[in-house]
Amino acid sequence: FQIACMTLPYSPFPLQRALTGIRDAGYRHVAWGTSHRQDGKNVPVLAADAPVAAARDLATRCRDLGLEPVMMFSGIYPEAKNGFEVLRQRILQAAAAKMPQVLTFGHTKGGGEKVWIDRFTKLAPIARDNNVLLVVKQHGGSTGTGDACARITRAVNHSHIKVNYDAGNVMDYLEGKVNPLKDLEACREEVRSFCIKDHRFFPPPHADCGPGLGEIDHYRLLHIVAFTGLTIPLCCENIFAPRLPRPTTPEGVDALARRAREFLDLCIRGIQA
Repeated sequence: FQIACMTLPYSPFPLQRALTGIRDAGYRHVAWGTSHRQDGKNVPVLAADAPVAAARDLATRCRDLGLEPVMMFSGIYPEAKNGFEVLRQRILQAAAAKMPQVLTFGHTKGGGEKVWIDRFTKLAPIARDNNVLLVVKQHGGSTGTGDACARITRAVNHSHIKVNYDAGNVMDYLEGKVNPLKDLEACREEVRSFCIKDHRFFPPPHADCGPGLGEIDHYRLLHIVAFTGLTIPLCCENIFAPRLPRPTTPEGVDALARRAREFLDLCIRGIQA
């Protein structure tokens, strides 16, 4: 397992502050989020049409801080009109950054499975040639479960089109009707990474939260894939405390990022012992 923090929890703050905060919270791996507040504007971490050199430069910035990039958001639904073109460029960006995975997911209302399979089939050799995995995670609708995502990746049947597992999203969008432990068992052979977030139903209203602060048993969850022989990034997407307002300072986010890392580290060491 590679414990990584997404820059996403630091979205209200500049990207550079996110990177230094993640490093100082003890992480050695990072996942690129979507945008960050800079000089009063939301600035993309890496624009969809950015040249590959920009991705290479950003990866160098990360590595200079001691952070190895492991995943980036695609920022587009696979079924979007320009989905193929954007995902292709994201794969090329990731390759230039020597980043192993690009993450995508569908619209919460559901997408066209046939379109996904067709586009992933065309993207698969591009991903293979660039040594990048394109991973798809659960996001409600027709791809609300890992099992549903795996149905698509199995249809594509390619080594570089796989599943990212997001247990928090399974609990959130499906309102607790699907047990993520059983769901992960159904797609475990396809899983190559995790978006880490927890989920808590009590006290209401139910909401996502940081790992170890919700109702997901991460010992059982990670044990399902702990002895596969794979290298699996665990990318912390939500690190916040349930029922409490999100921090208004980057130092507050730092503290929660460190807590999430320490919790996952304890889980992993316990499982692997």
